[in-house]
Amino acid sequence: MNRVYNFAAGPAILPEPVLQQASDEMMNYRGSGMSVTEISHRSALFEEMLEQAQSDLRDLVSIPSNYKILFLQGGASTQFAMVPLNLMRNRKADYVMTGSWASKAAQEAAQYGDIKILASSQDRNWSYIPDVSDLPVRPEADYVHICQNNTIFGTRYKELPDTRDKILVSDMSSCLLSEPLDVSRYGLIFAGAQKNLGPAGLTLVIIREDLVTEDVLPGTPTMLTYKTHADHNSMYNTPPVFAIYMCGLVLQWLKGQGGLKVMGERNTRKAALLYDFLDQSMLFKGTVEPDFRSLMNIPFVTGNDTLDKQFIKEAEARGLHNLKGHRSVGGMRASIYNAMPEEGVASLVKFLTEFEEEHKNDKGL
Repeated sequence: MNRVYNFAAGPAILPEPVLQQASDEMMNYRGSGMSVTEISHRSALFEEMLEQAQSDLRDLVSIPSNYKILFLQGGASTQFAMVPLNLMRNRKADYVMTGSWASKAAQEAAQYGDIKILASSQDRNWSYIPDVSDLPVRPEADYVHICQNNTIFGTRYKELPDTRDKILVSDMSSCLLSEPLDVSRYGLIFAGAQKNLGPAGLTLVIIREDLVTEDVLPGTPTMLTYKTHADHNSMYNTPPVFAIYMCGLVLQWLKGQGGLKVMGERNTRKAALLYDFLDQSMLFKGTVEPDFRSLMNIPFVTGNDTLDKQFIKEAEARGLHNLKGHRSVGGMRASIYNAMPEEGVASLVKFLTEFEEEHKNDKGL
């Protein structure tokens, strides 16, 4: 069976060599006579797997030694609660609103303290990133939260906000590992795995050691305390063994590709290929203001719902799957994460060109 080009926002495309290795090892992981889904999380096999994944991640991202790496569960949405429960010691936190996930994070945090919205791009349907160079960060705020790449609306921060020495917390679910990153500028980074890290079921947290303390909000559950997981090397309870295994394979694949500098250059080329087409197209147009375009998630529309639906249907027949846009934006969305080959984007652009030629008169162009 031929594989299709999967443009889904998540769970997303995974590198074919990773899938092949997982297939080869599924019935007998490293001569154990057991599937990787069956091995004990207390076994030497798993401990070696976990340590290798942590080491590869630290190496790939150049994570400083004073940061902890946690492999958790519950998705990024659970982090919307864990962050304030662990960090909101003054019961005040500041948020920048750039879309659905930043909004949900702020709504969750508001259950635990006073939330201030520093800036928002809601006025233009989240199609840009607001100016974050001189934010009115409160002196008493515990942290500033951003969603660094907005999966639904296709925007990303090109410059980090001036947090006035407050802890910067970033949701990087759809951009982590897509380009080089200076971890030292953040207090805490979290990401759901199902974009660039691996399959759904794993959540990565990178947190500065001084933020891992027992000083959490009263009533914080044991499982929602970072120190619980840091003290037990992400094994306080049964970890998501298979998801960690797959993440480890992805990390090794990334290292084999040349690391994050190479991936950043490749992702920039892929995005430029699609954006260049959209900028000159008479039928299709991107929905994001050019200065804030994501490298990972590219929404676009024709302006005609019937044409959009026809495009999506015909694209799937061509092996270009999961291009339907989120209902908040409509139209189409191409998610082109690390594992999407350049040929996949080229195939999409080729079909876009053909579809436009066939249907340009449908809009009187």
